[in-house]
Amino acid sequence: MSITIRPYQEGDAHDIAALYNRHRDNPNPVAGGITGDELERELAERDTGTFLVAVDGGRVVGTFGLFHNTGRRSARAGELIADMFFVAPAYRNGVITGRLFTEAVEWMVQSGCLVLRLTVNPANSVAFKLYRRVGCVSVGQTVPGEDGNVELHNYIPLVLRSVFADLGPEVRSALGRLNSFGTVTEARDEELRSDVRLVDGVRTVDYHLALGEFGITASVDVDRGVVREAQVTGPDGTARALRLTEPLYHVRAPRRPTPHRFGSGGLVCEVDGDDGTLSVLAEGHHGPVFVSTWPSCRADRPAGWREGEPRDLDIVPVENGVRVTERCGEDEIVGTVTLTGGTLRQDFAFTSRPGRIFQMVGLRQGAFLHPDGEHHPIGLGLGVRDASEAVAASHVVPEGTGLAWRGTAWDIRLPVREPVRLIHSALLERGLTAGPDGVARLRTDFRPANAGTGVRTAERAGAARPARTAPKPSAVRRLELSASAAGVTSWKEGATKVLRSPYPRTRVFGYNPRWSAGMWVTAESSRYGRASGLGWGARPTAWEEKHPLGLFAPRERIGWELTVPEDTAEPVLADIQAPDSAEEIVLWLTPNTPRETTVVLDSAGTRWELGSAGFRQIWAAAATVRLADGSWLDCRPADGACAEAELVLRTTPSGLLIGCVSPARRPSAWQLAVHGGPTRS
Repeated sequence: MSITIRPYQEGDAHDIAALYNRHRDNPNPVAGGITGDELERELAERDTGTFLVAVDGGRVVGTFGLFHNTGRRSARAGELIADMFFVAPAYRNGVITGRLFTEAVEWMVQSGCLVLRLTVNPANSVAFKLYRRVGCVSVGQTVPGEDGNVELHNYIPLVLRSVFADLGPEVRSALGRLNSFGTVTEARDEELRSDVRLVDGVRTVDYHLALGEFGITASVDVDRGVVREAQVTGPDGTARALRLTEPLYHVRAPRRPTPHRFGSGGLVCEVDGDDGTLSVLAEGHHGPVFVSTWPSCRADRPAGWREGEPRDLDIVPVENGVRVTERCGEDEIVGTVTLTGGTLRQDFAFTSRPGRIFQMVGLRQGAFLHPDGEHHPIGLGLGVRDASEAVAASHVVPEGTGLAWRGTAWDIRLPVREPVRLIHSALLERGLTAGPDGVARLRTDFRPANAGTGVRTAERAGAARPARTAPKPSAVRRLELSASAAGVTSWKEGATKVLRSPYPRTRVFGYNPRWSAGMWVTAESSRYGRASGLGWGARPTAWEEKHPLGLFAPRERIGWELTVPEDTAEPVLADIQAPDSAEEIVLWLTPNTPRETTVVLDSAGTRWELGSAGFRQIWAAAATVRLADGSWLDCRPADGACAEAELVLRTTPSGLLIGCVSPARRPSAWQLAVHGGPTRS
């Protein structure tokens, strides 16, 4: 086996796409796979720094890419984002993984980019341990968000570049013999916790590097992207402070100014003064109904839909809106955003080609009208395949058509007069094409539900509610709750097993590396939060038993308890108290379903019946799922629960996951019942 690591070459794209399509665990999965042309376009649109390919006898067996943007995120000055790191299973026990990583970082240092960012599924213990072993640290959210990943940073290139000029010849010689970061840095633990240490109000991370007989310790300011202090220790234990070389780039820290607001008719627009993101808020909807990123005056530095870097923007009010100006040297882009009569207009004038825009529809429940005329419930994997891992594989919407979404309180319509790609049913990529007057014009219409956006309304029917069927003869209800498992480990209704739980063991479930209970409670980031979205119930919490059916977490001050009537015709009630939590509260369930099952949903007043194999994620006001023995588990907010309570259903290789979500500091109560079928009452 003779492995060659080399840069990407023209003609590699089809072989790389074939490699990814052969393996379900590839780093950028898209349903149905991707083509070589799509992969080639993806590398171009990400403004690729370098893309390394591992080849064995002419056959591509591994890849590693460094990018300035990924669609989701945009790198700051001095940073690169690692993605598409993949090695074929037959080669994972060899040296390819380490060689790809080390050679990519060597290229990065030579290019002047000194901070490496990457995301990893914490449930993928092999990858997570590898990244921790080579010095990757957690400086942000330590539990997976909606996308299922946590972000890690590696500052070793920054440390070495900052101290190199003051290193003696012996230390430099030891550095020259370095062939793997796994031998230079001390091992970090595998816990999902932050590595940040607050020093004089500054967020820092510490590094301890071993270079032969020499050691380097350094403290990094993670927000400014610079080394604060460092010292080298010799073989005799003598230490001396090192003179630091500042990076050639400057990281612009967010100013977090008050957003610019304007609106009318139940709608409010907010423009972020840091990165130009536009959010549209609507009466009766929890979170924004629409979000649009700023395009940037540099085509190669667009904001991602999850994150954009801070920019120097000039924002001034105009009639019914604001005007936003960004200048990059001699280039300029001016965006005028106005809202009148429920119509949002975004007009852009620019001196050179700007970056792309991502727009997110914030309606979680409701229907999506595809350009082909078909209606689909809003959700990932429904109506159009989810191409969020490879935007170039998105569905192209023909010009002259339109897109529409119908929600509970609001409907949205978007005429397509310029290039639009559907990344998934609620996420779009839009390019800016100037008209004859030199202005690119985007329009989005918002109307109260049933006000005539062209969306079919006949399906607005009463929600499906299972009939109150009689309990099975001699059925006995049994629930077991354990503080050590953090929740309910067993629930049976007669012979019906309602929940799945590996207790007393722990297993991986979806993106949760420590699944134990079949019903548990966590505090999570906001369901509509741009940066991460709702998590996966992976946040560790220490619980104490209040009584046999009640738990309390002293640190988080969250308590929850179950009311379990003996009569199995009556629902189980889960009541959660979290008066001090600033985050959303989620009751999670892993129902005992077959690998593929049926779910019946109430989404914005419409009844939908779906196969679990047909979607990745969907939101609902209430849901009923078919269990392994043919019974049905019904989940819905209890009487008197707040209007913002919703359910999210996610399909994973581990099974179906249900999250019962309540907003922060609001009553949270859910009723759960087992029935014979999902028939209407």
